[in-house]
Amino acid sequence: MSEHRRKMPPQQPPTGGRAAARRAAQQPMGRMPAPAHDVGVEAPSASYGPPSSYGEEQRPYGGRAEARRAAQRGSRRRGADSGPGGTGGGRRGGGGGGGGRGSGGPGRGSGGRPPGKKRIIDYPRHNKYGWRRWMPSWKLVTGTFLFFCASVMGAAAFAYSRVDVPNEAETATSQNNIYYWADGSRMVATGSGTNRQIVKFEQIPKPMQDAVISAENKTFWEDSGVDPMGIGRAVWNMAMGGQTQGGSTITQQYVKNNRLDDQSQTVTRKVKELFISMKVGNEVTKQEVMAGYLNTSYYGRGAYGIQAAARAYFNKDVEELNPSESAVLAAVLKGATYYDPAGYPDVDPSATAQANTERLTKRWKWILDEMQRDGHISAEERAKYTALPKVQKIKKSANLSGQIGYLVSTANLNMKNEFDISEAELERGGYEIHTTFEKSKVDKMEQVIKNVIKENIDPKKRPKEDSHVQFGGASVDTATGKIVAIYGGVDATKHFRSNADNTGAQVGSTFKPFVLAAAMTDGVRDPELGPQQDASERTILDPDKSLYNGKDDLAVRKYNGDIWLDDKGNEWRQSNDEDASYGDISLRYAMMKSANSPYVQLGMDVGIDKVRNAAIKAGVREDSLVKGDFPSFSLGVSSPSAIRMAGAYATFANQGEQNDPYSVEKVVRNGSVVNKHKAEPKRAFSPAVANNITDVLRSVVADDRGTGRKARLPGRDVAGKTGTTDDNMSAWFVGYTAQLATAIDMYRFDDDETKPDRTFESMYGTGDQPTIHGSSFPSRIWREYMLDAVKGMPKVDFPEPEKLEGAKAIFGGGAESPTPTPTDSPTPTESASPTITESASPTTTPPGQTKTPKPGKTTCSVWDFNCNNPGDPGGNTGEPTPTDPTPTDSPTPTDSPTDSSGGNGNGRPGGGTP
Repeated sequence: MSEHRRKMPPQQPPTGGRAAARRAAQQPMGRMPAPAHDVGVEAPSASYGPPSSYGEEQRPYGGRAEARRAAQRGSRRRGADSGPGGTGGGRRGGGGGGGGRGSGGPGRGSGGRPPGKKRIIDYPRHNKYGWRRWMPSWKLVTGTFLFFCASVMGAAAFAYSRVDVPNEAETATSQNNIYYWADGSRMVATGSGTNRQIVKFEQIPKPMQDAVISAENKTFWEDSGVDPMGIGRAVWNMAMGGQTQGGSTITQQYVKNNRLDDQSQTVTRKVKELFISMKVGNEVTKQEVMAGYLNTSYYGRGAYGIQAAARAYFNKDVEELNPSESAVLAAVLKGATYYDPAGYPDVDPSATAQANTERLTKRWKWILDEMQRDGHISAEERAKYTALPKVQKIKKSANLSGQIGYLVSTANLNMKNEFDISEAELERGGYEIHTTFEKSKVDKMEQVIKNVIKENIDPKKRPKEDSHVQFGGASVDTATGKIVAIYGGVDATKHFRSNADNTGAQVGSTFKPFVLAAAMTDGVRDPELGPQQDASERTILDPDKSLYNGKDDLAVRKYNGDIWLDDKGNEWRQSNDEDASYGDISLRYAMMKSANSPYVQLGMDVGIDKVRNAAIKAGVREDSLVKGDFPSFSLGVSSPSAIRMAGAYATFANQGEQNDPYSVEKVVRNGSVVNKHKAEPKRAFSPAVANNITDVLRSVVADDRGTGRKARLPGRDVAGKTGTTDDNMSAWFVGYTAQLATAIDMYRFDDDETKPDRTFESMYGTGDQPTIHGSSFPSRIWREYMLDAVKGMPKVDFPEPEKLEGAKAIFGGGAESPTPTPTDSPTPTESASPTITESASPTTTPPGQTKTPKPGKTTCSVWDFNCNNPGDPGGNTGEPTPTDPTPTDSPTPTDSPTDSSGGNGNGRPGGGTP
């Protein structure tokens, strides 16, 4: 039965309440007919008015609230469709359209849009059903993409703001010290650092910059440190199998090598590198990035940085690289293992020399073509390079063995003294030290000494005589003081102390020229006046006309005639070598024969303080001279080094102008000259004094009776002096030409520092010879070395000696008188520069001679009683006082019977040893 035909019970409340809401929810969708009432009465309006409204039905009990609760319980129903323009149905709980409109209207019942408020992010979509509900709208997709981009950009901006450019990594700036020969060729790299020498951007030639830009990063000068297009291009070309630039920019590689010092291939490192590269691109100049990249990259052959690479591959400095050579080094950056033409088959069997050369040639050509295409070189320039430039062979890394260690230690000491570069600073590395050492001369000196040792010294055959034999030597340019060669010992890794420097070996009679220089400069004192006399009260000596007593066992006197006494009150008597006794002889002849007594007495007459000062002015270090004013000071009981003795004799060769010996020309760091030797010559002696000394020393070599005659060089003027100390403890020869001064020393000393109480040992029987003198092995070594060392130098004669102004002839020495106690020689301290320091020790005496030949000059002194007799070409000599018995020269394998060896003997109080 239809609802409009049902009759409501007469006394029931109005229809509504829960039952009505339930019935309304159960109504089918679509249009429903209005309920029928009595005939002739219209259906009431679908909207309910207030209960008191006239003609309207009252709102059913619980209608709207009940519908709302039903909706909240999930009971969704679609409302009935209302016809167009219709009233939309009956009750509130029905599904009629609102306001009598169609279904599109916002109905209040379950027949409207899905319940719930629309969310900001409409997903799943609130007004869609089925698969459409899960399909995001274009607005949602666009918004999500924009949000993602904004998030990434925000995170990147935050990360960029937080990242700091790290300092340069220590390993990226670690460097060795590189030492160079005088000709600029590399000597050795030392230290614990990397084989790298950092250079400035200005030193890197443009072709080298252009080569790496064309090969690695064409947009280097324009990009911001990161090149997305370059990365994409690299990936594409790699996929297509073609040659390509690296995906990373030069800035990124600089950051990886210099700032991060991290070669790992992790995502973390890549991201870090990316952000730091962007910041570096904004904060660091392109010039600094380019220089940093080339200075930190590895080129193979142990070479880090472009300077080391230029040396390793082409043996030249980076400034000298041409485009072709630059292309080779840019190619090697791709990987030395596969592009170094030397090959690395031990690393990879495919990296043979042939295969590597082919790979290098191909990439080298490509880089040059790219340089032309990029406008860095012209077609004409490109056409010049048709063949791969010559690459030198891999050199074995030099070490500090042989003489190299001595050269390095000498140079380091020079830098410390002259440039105040400490050992700690040297340890940090990065210095390029350009030395004065000439490789050919160093090699020659070493070769000559090795030959003498091999031929004459045999510790196995003569362990007592030939063990612990040491040689040392130094060669100095006379005009500048450059140390061109040294010999420090057999091997710097076995014998650590340099024999050219701190040995402690006494110099013996090679010290006598300083005594003569003092006599010519300061003069002898007047015996009638006090010890401190000014120049006007002194007498300058003429070396040819002034005669001194050459008697053996001569009582040495103070300048005033009083005999010098030792600390026990005994007379100090001076002996000559092998007790040879001479009469009154000239100072020239006494120098030729190395007679001791005349020069000991001359030193006393001049004053030991003046002798000391003359040696210091010549270039001997004061701290190498023994203290005290005792007579034997003049006989060389001090111990200057071979370097300093050569330098001091060079002062005479340089006509009295003194230059300190030096071994470092300049020091370069980070491409800049930080230190350079400054020549500071000093006037030590007048040219007249220096040239007269040279002339006297020339007689020692040129005259057949001179102890240094074995040092003659064909066609050249040579001046020099032998020296031997008491008991054959050491032997020297120091001599010079006009251009080069050289000192050679020989002694016996155990260099095992673990042994206590080591002392110098006598050389009787050493080398299978009865005695060792300066005229034996040292003179031979000097001559053989100098023959080669001066080869190619112009032949320069010594200047003619000038007449000494105010020089007079005197007769010195003889009278006995008491003398003060000689001062003990202090223990020497090690020199702070290339010098030798040692304590005093006795000296040896040369063989005697019964009769001295007369000088050949015709100018006679009033004291020269044998002037008309032929003799010494250097001056007048008195007839030697004969001794009983008369000694004769002792022939030795290296000495002629008339050679007096140049030794010196210490004073002997009462004939004994002081």
